[in-house]
Amino acid sequence: MKAFDNDKYIRIQSEHIRERIAQFGNKLYLELGGKLFDDLHASRVLPGFMPDSKLRMLSQLRDALEIVIVISAEDIERNKVRQDLGITYDEDVLRLREEFMSRGFTVSSVVITHYAGQRSADAYRQRLEWQGIKVYYHYIIEGYPHNVELIASEEGFGRNDYVETTRPLVIVTAPGPGSGKMAVCLSQLYNEHARGKDAGYAKFETFPVWNLPLKHPLNVAYEAATADIQDVNMIDPFHLEAYGETAVNYNRDVEIYPVLEALFTSIYGKSPYKSPTNMGVNMVGFCISDDEAVREASKQEIIRRYFHALCRLANGACNDAEIQKLALLQKQVGINTAYRKTVVAARERKEQSGGGLKPFVHAAALELPDGRIITAEASELLGSSAALLINVMKELASIDHSVKLIPQNMIEPIQHTKIEYLHGRNPRLHTDEVLVALSVLSPHDENCRRALETLPLLKGCQAHSTVMLKEVDLRTFTKLGIDLTSDPSRK
Repeated sequence: MKAFDNDKYIRIQSEHIRERIAQFGNKLYLELGGKLFDDLHASRVLPGFMPDSKLRMLSQLRDALEIVIVISAEDIERNKVRQDLGITYDEDVLRLREEFMSRGFTVSSVVITHYAGQRSADAYRQRLEWQGIKVYYHYIIEGYPHNVELIASEEGFGRNDYVETTRPLVIVTAPGPGSGKMAVCLSQLYNEHARGKDAGYAKFETFPVWNLPLKHPLNVAYEAATADIQDVNMIDPFHLEAYGETAVNYNRDVEIYPVLEALFTSIYGKSPYKSPTNMGVNMVGFCISDDEAVREASKQEIIRRYFHALCRLANGACNDAEIQKLALLQKQVGINTAYRKTVVAARERKEQSGGGLKPFVHAAALELPDGRIITAEASELLGSSAALLINVMKELASIDHSVKLIPQNMIEPIQHTKIEYLHGRNPRLHTDEVLVALSVLSPHDENCRRALETLPLLKGCQAHSTVMLKEVDLRTFTKLGIDLTSDPSRK
């Protein structure tokens, strides 16, 4: 199912950015919101959007651009984790740098924002510098973003390190939201001007989509994605006043706009932008080919975020405010967890298998592209997620469900090794162990070979588990492209 014209997006988005570069002469700071080459959120809510669409578009400008990566000292201090990859932001900075450079892009430096003498930030800076990476500090400014007079002064942006850049287009990106990308751009405008140089600024952010309704599920899904930092979508009051047109933006952009306007006024005598929406170069809304499919995908994402937060709460990594907001966002688009078919199917399978009386019994369900729901429950040999994968592969390969793909005399030695030699406590096979076993059998077993060949068909499928899965199973589902949710239960 494709609901988004990716080719059109790359074409018109690149044209729009070229126009913005020309508007500011030979120096533009382009704040990049979201992910540059692995925008998994966008690919989930916009079926047809390729995770590296932005990178493909910017590849056309590779020789004219350089990349600056931003990370907040506060995120370093609290070891903030990028939830879709399961790695900390400080590690993701290094990963991003390597990925960019491997694709021929120049990464000129790293900026540590919100710096207030944190020892963890100092240690991180030293670690980067040992690797030959240029590192700059940007400080916390009291009253930011409302104290415009202080911000646009030597005691505000003037305190920040000046980030040295050499190319016409500077992409400012970060592992996640709230890192301080915009403040870095604005600080650079101030400090460029102090050095007798003019520069421009634009914002390249996919969400919220400015030319869709405020409560469109696609925009609500963005609020769900940023519930941990409490972003709020809102009508851009500056755009409405200037043009009489309704445009959607979010609170941090609206709050920072007076700062940007004041900075531009001090540099150019007037601001080239009349609203925060004007700052953006987002063309996503013009490339949706199936609005209903986007709405459905976005509703699934809102529920997915809710379950993910519940599991984080069970692990002590979330708070009630985030849960309450996500529950409210579901109500705004008229859904609840029962709207997700796999949730209902998995819970029903658990009840049917005695899960209501036996707390250790758990189940899982997956929805195939044609709408069929496949379920499975845990057994003495397999965990519910491993059993689900086998049932799904049998269904897609038209293999009778009575056929045993992996013989018991092969599973038992694996279990013995796990318990006796590796000192594990769970004898059941995980998803990766099942796939390895099928791979070993496939050269001599036609059914195993056919089963494995169905795995690419699982990309984009929805699944639910009545128990939180182990990291190894989560990684397998992620690699297969399955969108998984789980009840916040460990048993």
